[in-house]
Amino acid sequence: MLNSKQRKYLYSMTNDMQPVVNIGKSSLTPEIIDSVDEALSARELIKISVLKNCPEVTSTLAITISERTHSDVVRIIGKKIILYRPAKKPKIQLPD
Repeated sequence: MLNSKQRKYLYSMTNDMQPVVNIGKSSLTPEIIDSVDEALSARELIKISVLKNCPEVTSTLAITISERTHSDVVRIIGKKIILYRPAKKPKIQLPD
């Protein structure tokens, strides 16, 4: 579980980051969960874009994805979701 200082630090790292995964009208499929899981394994910190034609609420999607990928929701900003999952050998050093 992330504290507020860690969330703020991670959020600041995503300012220049482009979304890795886009969620559209088909909403959450097993393929999207797999691609989010792979992206988290490779990068630790990712941004997801929820397109306008997606029928689900962004916050519901964020919770579902974080549960299925065992990650933490850093922040939800409009239609963007930021997720973090530390790797076995973490690349990102979080503040205490």
